[in-house]
Amino acid sequence: MNHLHLDAIGGVAGDMFVASLLDAFPEHEDATIAAAERLAGVRCQALRHRDTFAGLRFDVAAAPAPHGHHDHHHVAWRDIRARLAGSDLAEEAKAHAIGIFALLAEAEGKVHGVEPEAVGFHEVGAADSIADIVAAAWLIAAISPARWSVAKLPLGSGRVRTAHGLMPVPAPATALLLEGFALFDDGIAGERITPTGAAILRHLGCAQSQPRPGGRLLRAGTGFGTKTFPGVPNCLRVLVFESMPVAEAGVPGHREIQVVEFEVDDQSAEDLAAGLDRLRRFAGVLDVVQMPVYGKKGRLATHVRVLARPDAVQQVTDACFRETTTIGLRTHLVAGLVLPRRQADVAVDGHTLSVKLVERPGGVSGKAESDAVLPVEGQAARARLRRRAEQLAEAEAEAAPEGNAAT
Repeated sequence: MNHLHLDAIGGVAGDMFVASLLDAFPEHEDATIAAAERLAGVRCQALRHRDTFAGLRFDVAAAPAPHGHHDHHHVAWRDIRARLAGSDLAEEAKAHAIGIFALLAEAEGKVHGVEPEAVGFHEVGAADSIADIVAAAWLIAAISPARWSVAKLPLGSGRVRTAHGLMPVPAPATALLLEGFALFDDGIAGERITPTGAAILRHLGCAQSQPRPGGRLLRAGTGFGTKTFPGVPNCLRVLVFESMPVAEAGVPGHREIQVVEFEVDDQSAEDLAAGLDRLRRFAGVLDVVQMPVYGKKGRLATHVRVLARPDAVQQVTDACFRETTTIGLRTHLVAGLVLPRRQADVAVDGHTLSVKLVERPGGVSGKAESDAVLPVEGQAARARLRRRAEQLAEAEAEAAPEGNAAT
């Protein structure tokens, strides 16, 4: 699985995202453009562009507006969804496109105080933005499975003109979609992150990591926007890494872990325990730990830390909100070291125990799972049984040919 890291040098917009991926994956250009043109009814092309760096721009020809009123052209979310759902896009690409638009509809609905179903898009509903989102969805599906991360994002400043009039930067819908992301002010004004760009980042569940992910760099791509900013090229760069494999023979290997943290002070201990137990069984979760902390107003609360696979961060955060009463959480990507390990079944005194074998620099160590000895009466008897199973498994592992450890 590759890891794609986005560096928002100038900012993030739908066309910049598409252009950066087309620059990194030129083999997908024809199919991407064909899908976007078919769904949006416009002409699209990838154009070479240079502004300090060389890269691509994803250019979409302006669609003719009905009755000459392009500036106030409305497209209802339900109509866009129906068009996408009934299209001939591959199912994975279709799901990504609908998912990105759904995030935009939810954000716009919150901003204007209406249900998402009632949202009528203005700029975002225009054919060129439909082309951007369809192209983005097609590319995300084409290069999946992948992990995604993004560097700190430029905040921007000033005002942006929209169909609702002048809005502060970042625009209200963009600000909602960027909640939880780290931003910084580089002193350059203007709209740096568009609503479509923010929705794509949110949909991908982009982690924010520093330093950048490790691994062999396979490709790089640069996508440009249409605006220009003083002193910085308006581009989005993507770096495509081959995730570092876990090393063998007891040498620690690198891996990435998504950390999700939050505090709970208004959920009963009984119900929280049930919710966290359900979290532990979630497919993308590696571990869940909890500890008592003191929160605001001196109240005793529970700090929860979830370790998850980076590619499952969106599903895991959804599960955290679903299973607990938290209304906010923090996520960050960390680099980890892991030793090769495998499971071995050992028969001892009529019991079959599963033993986790770990390849350490000094040799193999075993840890017997406790569930198999639960029927055994007495702590001392259970301890002797586990230790005997561990000794047998370790001896068998030491005698086995090298290189048979799984990770």
